[in-house]
Amino acid sequence: MRLLRALLLSLACVGAAHGAAYVPLPGGQFDSVLPQGAVPTESASVQVAPFALRAMPVTVAEYAAFVRAHPEWQRGRAPAVLADARYLLQWSAPTEPGATLRPDAPVTEVSWFAARAFCEAEGGRLPTWLEWEYAAAADATRADARSDPAWGRRILAWYEKPGGVALAAVGGEANAFGARDLHGLVWEWVDDFNALFIAGDSRTQGDPDLLKFCGAGAINIIGRDSYAVLMRIALLSSLNAADSTSALGFRCVQPGGGQP
Repeated sequence: MRLLRALLLSLACVGAAHGAAYVPLPGGQFDSVLPQGAVPTESASVQVAPFALRAMPVTVAEYAAFVRAHPEWQRGRAPAVLADARYLLQWSAPTEPGATLRPDAPVTEVSWFAARAFCEAEGGRLPTWLEWEYAAAADATRADARSDPAWGRRILAWYEKPGGVALAAVGGEANAFGARDLHGLVWEWVDDFNALFIAGDSRTQGDPDLLKFCGAGAINIIGRDSYAVLMRIALLSSLNAADSTSALGFRCVQPGGGQP
């Protein structure tokens, strides 16, 4: 594993548009918490193709540079169908985050549409759920640490912290792939966030009470003891693409290991 980690870190690639660091993930067979077959009880084993992941979430400073270069995504100019009223709400001005937000903290209050536009401008896209889950399963030394109860407790400890606290800078401990801050800092958008529930729930019936049926949507999920992952699925599945919250950020991926 040490050799694999050294190789992955040595092959770390850079996003051409913004100079953002990406790390390559080798892909392979992976057991997701989501069933992959037509029958809900089928195996969750799936083949994940190699891809490159942004090493850290997009920061406030990086997003500020994006909205200056793409004024259509500035607060007040982005259409309401693409970004709700909370979009960049804490910013002091449409292109200025202000003194209350540290520039090296992860950007939040960004809708799925806006996050996707940023990634496209950087030559990438948002990760799929499987890509994010695969990357987030690693700890500092193991590609898949999910069977370790101590590792799971460390992740859950973050969820127990009270909200409303100013976000810290990105750059936490790297996992076995070289990715940082997949846990313990912010929630993150994924490209297929609205396709994560595999059981029917209220959203298919036009019920506006989205969060009421989160538990029912998780009935067919495999590995239900993965509470931290299930909480993310429940949160993401409750959102609309124009929604934004103060705890939800994002990062980008490049397919094929990010190689030209």
